[in-house]
Amino acid sequence: MSSADRTFSIAERATELMRAYSECASPQSYEIWFTYVSGVKPFLNEAVKNALRSGQKLTQEQIGALYDAHLAPNRLGAQAERAGTGMIGEIEEVVSMIDDALGSTTRYGASLRALSDDLEDPQERRGIRDILESLVTATREVAATNRTLEVRLRDSRGEIEGLREALERVRVETLLDPLTGISNRKHFEDMLITATLAARAEGAPLSLVVIDIDHFKHFNDVYGHLTGDQVLRLVSSAMQEQMGGRATLARFGGEEFAMILPGLTREQAFERAETVRQSVESRELLKRSTGESLGRITVSLGVAMLRPDETATSLLDRADNCMYRAKGAGRNRTVTDEADGFGTQLSDAA
Repeated sequence: MSSADRTFSIAERATELMRAYSECASPQSYEIWFTYVSGVKPFLNEAVKNALRSGQKLTQEQIGALYDAHLAPNRLGAQAERAGTGMIGEIEEVVSMIDDALGSTTRYGASLRALSDDLEDPQERRGIRDILESLVTATREVAATNRTLEVRLRDSRGEIEGLREALERVRVETLLDPLTGISNRKHFEDMLITATLAARAEGAPLSLVVIDIDHFKHFNDVYGHLTGDQVLRLVSSAMQEQMGGRATLARFGGEEFAMILPGLTREQAFERAETVRQSVESRELLKRSTGESLGRITVSLGVAMLRPDETATSLLDRADNCMYRAKGAGRNRTVTDEADGFGTQLSDAA
């Protein structure tokens, strides 16, 4: 099957699924189903399957949420395009300068060769004074051209450096959650897939910790979204203070966080998770405007270790299930996937 035929086939299947499982036929809905059929974003596929478990068609609101989480073009894309265009323009300017410099050098070389020929040909020899004057004039022209080139190159170097820094800022921002400063969902998914493939290739352990804030909706409803944001930053801060090495920390949902821990066994990951849980629980939340104590928050955590030949989505699903078991066991605790074959490992909540 040719590339074009495959694309048409995907499009036809996407349209069929959109008719069957979506309440709307918007461009966003079509893009979601086209991506779903192509299979290029496994986490989107998992999210769609989870959303359809209710047996109802996807609503416009659900379509929008799926699109924002997995497909929405980042607002920083336009900035990257502008910076990239500027970089190309500056590079073209530098190339033009080099061409000018090469032309000047070529002309200077031609002048020197002509003068050398004059000196070697007795019949065409001119006075030494005339030759030297011509040489001095040609040298001054080259020197003037080089000074101009130096100034223009210096200015362009500054412009290019500024554009490079802008592109780097854009690159970093596309990977980070703006509220907490840790990895966002897209970066988390990419890093989890990368870590899974690396662990399987190396035969090394890989553990994943999923974290959910207990009663987070209560904080938002009672104290407002600003306080809710403060809670999210508090959990992120506890994670950042306790973690190091090759760990990837991410906020991949509203109040959901994760830690990708390459090289760590289930037991080691459990210890790290407990350290974060205890750190969060030990912090008192204060209302910034009044200094009023809002009590303490807690988190529930699930830990899973990669199995042989397991996919990133399966690992995430098992860690997520462990987190929900922690919720069901009373919250403010850590549950590992040992229950899947070795008996439950459950932390003692204070």
